[in-house]
Amino acid sequence: MNQLLEELRAGMWAIWNRRWLALGIAWGVCLLGWLVVALIPNSYESETRIFVQLDDVLAEQIGIGAGSRARDIDRIRQTLVSSVNLEKVVRSTRLGDSVTSPTEMERAIEGLTKDIEVVSEGENIFEISAVSGRSDLSDAENAELAQVIAQRMIDIFREENLGGARGEMRDSIEFLNQQLAQREAELEAAEERRLAFESANPDLIGGAQAIANQLTATRAALRSVESDLAASQGALAALEGQIASTPQTIITPGSGGPQASLAQAQANLAAMEARGLTDEHPDIVAARRTVASLREQAKSAGPAGGTTNPAYSTLQSMRVERMSNVQSLQSRAAALRAEIASITASQMREPGAAAEAQRISRDYDVLREQYDQLLQDREELRLRGQVENERSAVQFEVVDPPTTPRLPAAPNRPLLLLGVLIVGLGAGAGTAFALSKLGSTFATASQLERSFGLPVIGTISHTFTEAGRELRAKRLKYFAAGVSGLGVLFVVLMGVEFVQRGMVA
Repeated sequence: MNQLLEELRAGMWAIWNRRWLALGIAWGVCLLGWLVVALIPNSYESETRIFVQLDDVLAEQIGIGAGSRARDIDRIRQTLVSSVNLEKVVRSTRLGDSVTSPTEMERAIEGLTKDIEVVSEGENIFEISAVSGRSDLSDAENAELAQVIAQRMIDIFREENLGGARGEMRDSIEFLNQQLAQREAELEAAEERRLAFESANPDLIGGAQAIANQLTATRAALRSVESDLAASQGALAALEGQIASTPQTIITPGSGGPQASLAQAQANLAAMEARGLTDEHPDIVAARRTVASLREQAKSAGPAGGTTNPAYSTLQSMRVERMSNVQSLQSRAAALRAEIASITASQMREPGAAAEAQRISRDYDVLREQYDQLLQDREELRLRGQVENERSAVQFEVVDPPTTPRLPAAPNRPLLLLGVLIVGLGAGAGTAFALSKLGSTFATASQLERSFGLPVIGTISHTFTEAGRELRAKRLKYFAAGVSGLGVLFVVLMGVEFVQRGMVA
């Protein structure tokens, strides 16, 4: 600790021993630094905040979601500082007074890009800040210019959201109308080609795939008709067998002749069997003999009259109906076979025409689909534009209007002046201390002992005469005046700075 204090005393003595050099260096550094600080122009910043409304129920219903509108706002925020918009700001403010060539305009836009910032605060708040610090303008003019730039940015924001969006909507609808007109002409031409091809090749409509599908469907229909025909023919054969076993006339008892006797005997035999008599019963045996005898007599006597059998007539009507159905199915099957033969012949005869038919049909379907999609897009876009125009899907209001700044945003001149003073004093003291280390003198006896490793017997103090003490006091007054002058100059510069700020306010 004693050694540290000794080193501190030695350093202070070294600086004090070269105090005039330290004071001169401090004055030089401070004057140069304060001059540089004075040449730095003040920059004034004007800020404004905008609240953007993104909620709208009708917009949600037609598909203009909050995410879509947020992306639109973000896009506008990013393009707000584009070269086109910044050129508008330059031309509408005094920044463009000295711009006479495209090169100067590019430099002005490049400088303005650094001076304008758009920041998103939260979900619905945007902050626009504009800085002006031109050296050819006064502080009051820079403050006013910053406010004008911020206001112009608000105007551009409004144009981009309302007028710009509506103009883009009109341009988009006009573009879709042009595309629809072009697609409509192409669709009409494709339809004419298809109709002409279908008129020339009616059996190749739809292309090879359509022909194959038609052939498959025709064969399936033929199989169904053939199945129905087989069923109808079987039913007709069964009906004809039933007709063959059904008599055309009915012989009733009491009509006379062998036939009537046979009918009476058969009726008696049926009545006996109905009473439950067995086949070995004498009455049954006798009745069967009688029936057999009468049947022989009836055959030898030939056909005899009787009444028409109703069942036979009904069967005949059913036979005519089923024959008609069989003939219809046969005709249908023949027509289908002829159609299959025609389709097969067309496939084998015109493979190129089938491919052409498929291509024409495909082109027409593609054009039709594109036309319908463009028509739907145009109507959706038109509805969206109407909602945005009538309902103002993106609404905003200025929360904090841009005001003329009263204090400069940069530089912090009081802090810089104080910093220059500290740096100047430090540079003077540091230079004096560094020079003391380069010399061959020792501030204390202890330093001399440590350097040579020999004991120091004693030291001789510095004594002054009366004239020397007067000269020393005079020099101390001069030194104090120099240090005080540096402090006074610092206070004067600080006062001038605050006076200038008061004049801007």
